[in-house]
Amino acid sequence: MKQTVVLYPSAGVGHVVPMAELAKVFLGHGFDVTMVIFPLPFKSSALGASQVEQIAAANPSISFHVLPAIAAPDFAGSGKHPFLLMLQMLRQYNDELERFLRSIVPRQRLHSLVIDMFCVDAVEVAAKLGVPAYTFVPSGASPLAVFAQLPALLAGRQTGLKELGDTPLEFLGVPPVPASHLIAEMLVHPEEEMCKTMASIFERGMDTRGVLVNTFESLESRALQALRDPRCVPGKVLPPIYCVGPLVGNGARDGESTERHECLAWLDARPERSVVFLSFGSMGTFSEEQLKEIATGLDKSGQRFLWVVRMPANIDDPKRLLEKECELDLDALLPEGFLERTKDRGLVVKSWAPQVDVLNHPATGAFVTHCGWNSMVEGIMAGVPMLCWPLYAEQKMNKIFMTEDMGIGVEIEGYMTGFIKAEEVEAKIRLVMESDEGTELMTRVVARKKEAEAALEVGGSSYAAFVRFLSDVENLGEQLARSAMDV
Repeated sequence: MKQTVVLYPSAGVGHVVPMAELAKVFLGHGFDVTMVIFPLPFKSSALGASQVEQIAAANPSISFHVLPAIAAPDFAGSGKHPFLLMLQMLRQYNDELERFLRSIVPRQRLHSLVIDMFCVDAVEVAAKLGVPAYTFVPSGASPLAVFAQLPALLAGRQTGLKELGDTPLEFLGVPPVPASHLIAEMLVHPEEEMCKTMASIFERGMDTRGVLVNTFESLESRALQALRDPRCVPGKVLPPIYCVGPLVGNGARDGESTERHECLAWLDARPERSVVFLSFGSMGTFSEEQLKEIATGLDKSGQRFLWVVRMPANIDDPKRLLEKECELDLDALLPEGFLERTKDRGLVVKSWAPQVDVLNHPATGAFVTHCGWNSMVEGIMAGVPMLCWPLYAEQKMNKIFMTEDMGIGVEIEGYMTGFIKAEEVEAKIRLVMESDEGTELMTRVVARKKEAEAALEVGGSSYAAFVRFLSDVENLGEQLARSAMDV
């Protein structure tokens, strides 16, 4: 009888999608996989149930188990940040998670529980049942190295890190990181609930039996060396780090319709490496003013483009996560005459495009990205140079790693002001698409693509890391069994 691995992702497409790709790795090694989903009462397309349903439909080989809904906190009326309320819900779901895991444990089929980095409260359930728990980090080793070292940096501070402004902070394993580039939740006063909660998550996430990371060894060797160094977190031995990535879909998923998105047919008619693709993730939105500025920059650049536009919103307002997107009126949002003027060389798509398929299309020559980790590794696997426009979460840190350590992107200047001018959009697009510097960038990204492909092959570093993980789980199981017999 096959053993079952239970995966427990956090909310959000950026967490569920890479977990689904991890599930495929387990399937390839002969395991059954069940992904446990906790329902959230959000209308946002980035966090709502419809997205999970689409992912489940596209991956019929993975079992999806939705926990019974519990009474949800008042996300709309509460004065608390929605993220804190989501963590509260996760703790409340522990009883339902335990009930489900107990249905597997008696039959000796449960191999391990792999939790998202934000699902750390589930470790208590795993310990209660004697199930080995592992953390999955959908981002990379470089941000993980910073997260691991942040609690010690905050300890004893009387003021928040925000007061340091752009002061560079030194972390083992990564380039200097300006304080302003850390995730916003860690910049507030150390005694505020959000900061204390995030610090606790970072610490407890490293208290499992091991950490699976969506990266490959050669991409982040410096950060990985730091995570294995006793100096990383003084007084604490970090668990084994397993680089099992890059975890990227191949575009067309199991069970999906064969019907192609209209934008792919449009790309078919464009020359090789001639189109700039602009997409900012499931939660990436801009003001109407910024959208017009992007459009002006694209217009003046003279380059072909494929642009995914979402409804304008204030990206700093967490309440927007609760809202359902309205229907877009592109003519009203974009400069007058823009769509007509650029119709022969540009295509604007509402809300969503099949990003993996677009990036791997021969016509795509550059990628303007918000620097979300999933998008970054998808860009690497497609061999497409990136223009970095970070928006939220750890994306500003990712921009530093992409431009300074990995050599796979160039910065679009002005993102820290909250507004980027058309002239900068035009200049950086021209740089990547027309200059010698852009050609060199392309060469570096293609080299990274080859490294990534080699890591995933049988015998490659990521393949070997996953095999080592499976061996470690098996050895741990034998140790636990012997301990139980001794008792």
